[in-house]
Order: sequence, then structure tokens, then C-alpha cells
Amino acid sequence: MRSFLVTRFAAAMLLFGAIHPVQAQVKPTPSDTTKKYANPGGVSAPSNKPFLKSKLFKAVAIPAVLITYGAITAQGDAGINHDARTFVQKQFRPVNTMIDNTVIFLPYVELGAVALAGVESRNDRINTLLIIAKGEAIMLASTFAVKYLANETRPNGADNLSFPSGHTAQAFLAASIVHTEFRDKSQWYGVGAYTIATSVAALRMINDKHWQSDVVAGAGFGILSAHLAYLSHRNRWGRKSIGRDVSMTPSYFGNGASGVSISWRPSK
Repeated sequence: MRSFLVTRFAAAMLLFGAIHPVQAQVKPTPSDTTKKYANPGGVSAPSNKPFLKSKLFKAVAIPAVLITYGAITAQGDAGINHDARTFVQKQFRPVNTMIDNTVIFLPYVELGAVALAGVESRNDRINTLLIIAKGEAIMLASTFAVKYLANETRPNGADNLSFPSGHTAQAFLAASIVHTEFRDKSQWYGVGAYTIATSVAALRMINDKHWQSDVVAGAGFGILSAHLAYLSHRNRWGRKSIGRDVSMTPSYFGNGASGVSISWRPSK
């Protein structure tokens, strides 16, 4: 009996010895805390957009094409410039240059009229004025710098400040701002503004003030100036509405008198 118990005890000890080393080698895997707070929400990190889809590329793509085309075809009375001038002179007669100097600001008139009619623009009044001021500064500085560097003679020989067209740049700057401010309401505001700007470019050629290369490049400088003004604007005056609730309606006052009624409700 004693030998049987010793034998059973020895067998149990051998079995325990065979199992224990295996258990000793298996250790619980410690939890990884090195990246515990790297992304607690589980949101994937935003990836950088390709340059072709960036705001900067979208802002400069079309103006760059227009300016490049104008620079390539700026050959004085030769090539496409000669052909375009010949065609315009055959089809149209010069008009009063005062029209050129007036029409360039009509897109701004449209901007003010639409705002007074109660259509809410993208930015409030103060920020829109800041963007206009910034765009005007960029446009004037860039166009006049290029004018003096290019030293291109006008078709009528008046001076050597032909390239690019400042009038066209001014008109397309204003048109681009109108389009940006009201495109969420209706694309037709932009269509009207760009139609006015295109007529300015045509008038400059009809009055023999600019070559076709000048007006195409001028359009590019105007659009680019507007886009750069928006890109560099951080809306420092906030996004609260300032004088947005302005409306203008025709009114009849009796005794044959009529006029316009303007109402304004200040924002809280």
C-alpha cells in the first residue's frame, strides 16, 4: 500500500513538473499604451488635397491661362492682334471714350443695387468693402507694374502702356466679386456682370485703345486680383450680419407722386 502511494505521488510530481514549465513560459500580453491618446475618437487623419484640387489652383488656373495667352500673342500690329484689329475696324466705328470710363464700374452698381433689393450676399457689407479695397490694390499694383515692364505701344500710338488693359482688368475684377457674392443665390448675377465686363473689353478694342492680347490679359489680371483678395481675406470683422436687412421697393404716395421706399432693420 505504501509503495502504491509513493508511486502515485511520484507520477503526480512528474506530471506537474512537465506541465509547470509550459505554464511558466506563457505570459499575458501587456496592453499597448504607447498610442493610447494618439486618436481617441478613432477619426482618420485628414489627408492633404492634391494641388490640382486645392483652392489656390482653382483660383489661379483660369487667370493664368488668360494672362499667358495675352503675353504670347502680344506682338504689336502682327499675328492675331493685326487680324483682330482689322476685323473690329471693319465692323465697328469708334464711340465716345466716356462710355469706356463709365461702364467699367457698372458691375459695382449691380452689386449695390442687388444688395439694396434685399438679396443676401456671401459676406456682410463691411467685409465685402474690405475685399473690394484689397482687390483694387492688387489689380492696380499688378497691372501698372506690368504696363511699365512690357512697354507695349497702343494701337493708336498714344503711349507705351498698352499691355495689359487696365479698364478690362477693372471691369473683370468687379464682375468676379459680384459673381462670388451672389452665385449661391443665382448665377445670373454673375452672367450680367461678366457681360458688362466683356463689353468693356470690346469697347477698348473698338476705340483702338488696346490690342486683343491686352484685353484678354486684362481680364486675367482682374479675375486673379479678385480671387487673391478672397483667398487672403480672413473675415476679421466676424460673420455677423451688418446692415443686411435692407430692402428697396417702388412706392406710390398719391397725387401722382411716386418714388422708392427703402427700409432697414438693424441686426441684433
